[in-house]
Amino acid sequence: MHTPTGLSCMGPAADSGRAPRIVLASASPRRSQLMQEIGLTFDVIPSQVAEEGFSAGCPEELVMRLAHAKAADVATRLPSGIVVGADTIVVADGQVMGKPADPADAANMLSALSGREHQVYSGVAVIDAESGRSLTDYEVTAVRFRRLSEAAIQRYVATGEPMDKAGAYAIQGLGSLLVTGISGDYNCVVGLPLCKLAAMLSEFGVDTL
Repeated sequence: MHTPTGLSCMGPAADSGRAPRIVLASASPRRSQLMQEIGLTFDVIPSQVAEEGFSAGCPEELVMRLAHAKAADVATRLPSGIVVGADTIVVADGQVMGKPADPADAANMLSALSGREHQVYSGVAVIDAESGRSLTDYEVTAVRFRRLSEAAIQRYVATGEPMDKAGAYAIQGLGSLLVTGISGDYNCVVGLPLCKLAAMLSEFGVDTL
């Protein structure tokens, strides 16, 4: 099925003849790249869900609710296909950090993370658009930051990289210079825990290995 708003992405080892159509409900280039790296062929149809309208009692519940909502939003527009939704947040001392609203907000987030450890939660949802069957799960990774000077924070914010990233940094970009170590899944911090996703996709007949 062709959807005018969708973009197609092909991974290096994909074989679309043996698998159902896969749709990524995210405009994130980072998530697209990760899915390509594990050999998936997929379409991109961004979700129209507004993240600001969601709340939950704990971080894992929040990211799973958001991931499921994003996947469901796209799945309801399709007659068939396996839809993947994802959401990522940063949590420090129980405070949830999404994407910064402006450069000042980004600087405040980075100041709060400076010299400390925080947690990154990524929720993943997979929905069969035809049957409505779904699976939702999450991964969490601890990230440790070096102590940042105000000047370093301002220089990083000025690059523009923090502006569309949860917690105001990108571990796969210049933000890697802020991180002294992690405990857990690196891809969770990028925005899509691939091992978790692969296990979930296998339940829908999509084998990555």
